[in-house]
Amino acid sequence: MTTIRLHNTKTRKREDFAPIDPANVRLYLCGPTVYDRAHIGNLRPSLVFDVLFRLLRHLYGPDHVTYVRNFTDVDDKINARAAETGRAIGDITAETIRWYHDDLDAVGLLRPTHEPRATAHIPQMIAMIETLIDRGHAYAAEGHVLFAVDSYADYGALSGRSTDDMIAGARVEVAPYKRNPMDFVLWKPSGDGVPGWSSPWGYGRPGWHIECSAMSHDLLGESFDIHGGGNDLQFPHHENEIAQSACAHPHGEFARYWLHNEMLQVEGKKMSKSLGNFFTIRDLLDQGIPGEVIRLVMLGTHYGKTMDWTEARRAEAELTLRKWYGILHGHGFGPAMIAALKAEGKWQADPEFLGVLANDLNTPGALARLHVLSKAKTPAALAGFAHGLELLGLVNDWSAIPMFDGGEAGAGVAPAVAAQVDALLAARAEARAAKDWARADQVRDILTAAGVQVTDVGGQATWVAGPDFDAAKLGGL
Repeated sequence: MTTIRLHNTKTRKREDFAPIDPANVRLYLCGPTVYDRAHIGNLRPSLVFDVLFRLLRHLYGPDHVTYVRNFTDVDDKINARAAETGRAIGDITAETIRWYHDDLDAVGLLRPTHEPRATAHIPQMIAMIETLIDRGHAYAAEGHVLFAVDSYADYGALSGRSTDDMIAGARVEVAPYKRNPMDFVLWKPSGDGVPGWSSPWGYGRPGWHIECSAMSHDLLGESFDIHGGGNDLQFPHHENEIAQSACAHPHGEFARYWLHNEMLQVEGKKMSKSLGNFFTIRDLLDQGIPGEVIRLVMLGTHYGKTMDWTEARRAEAELTLRKWYGILHGHGFGPAMIAALKAEGKWQADPEFLGVLANDLNTPGALARLHVLSKAKTPAALAGFAHGLELLGLVNDWSAIPMFDGGEAGAGVAPAVAAQVDALLAARAEARAAKDWARADQVRDILTAAGVQVTDVGGQATWVAGPDFDAAKLGGL
């Protein structure tokens, strides 16, 4: 079996992945707080874990991987949105979860095995808090329950921060009931109009950090394989999760491997509403950018490096997919061919592609291998190319392979202009059939001068308007 290697934030080393139980590989990703549309920065950790989920399913079998991604549906941001809009909190969270699913489905993400909501696990959170108090790791004060950071000797090991750095990074709340400024809230009181539940410490609601510890324990157990999220969660959220879980369940490992993705920029700058470069997944989809294009742009940067969303990369990704999907169409890939390849035992991953991808989810390297395979002539190599597209989530339905035709609105080419290009391609095909090479070359030169990029596969030509496309140069034949 191909060995997966992952950069483990916990050890700061790239390690061979060895699951606790190969029959049930388990991973947990911190999911969204559901009060608004997800922006493209929110997409990155979910996309990284989607690729990991697909790779694990491929190697261990779909029935032997359990993937949990939660929804935080009790939070002060949600309360503020409800107060601002006058809408019920339940309506806001239900709508936002539906938006999230619609947007991620459009980008080709598989649904996790479990998508727990925090509000459905309040009893588990209360039980964990009680255990922490009983073990001397938490204390009640003025309607709050706080985790006593001093009680856990390894606090800070994940992030490697000093106490001063942690205090600054956590923006700790100075409160008279805290024994230590670093102590963090496990439970807090709720007032009128704010969600709350009865507890041994009064009517209140959980702190943010306890929910992931409780939900992961409930669904994955005391020890599981992989935990992850954006590197902005490394401290304090993940640090606090480790402390809670290790102290509540001292005989477990909690998570063996930790994965953290880097952040996202737009045109070289931090994404910010004040800079006018802030946009959601839905904004891109509504602009006519296919989900497959969004996916390919993001896969083009390794998860451990800052990803820069640019218009040039968007255009390049669309051009690449036009070529790749044209190859699939030209060679007849579809449900019947895939079924035949499976029956013949030929529906297999390209070993080099799989090895590159398994090396710390090296998606840029895997894409580079697909570029090589796309130019192959042998059926086995083309099958490896198609299999790789599926494994990366760039084809999810073989009965409906995307085809970004040049005349469609998403290509930015008017139908009349697209008809001109189609007519030139037809003239070139006729000249080739008649072996009139001079005329065929003349048509080719016109298309090239106009910036039309043509891909010929299996006797069929597909095209895309390149970055220097100029419709005025299409005449002259």
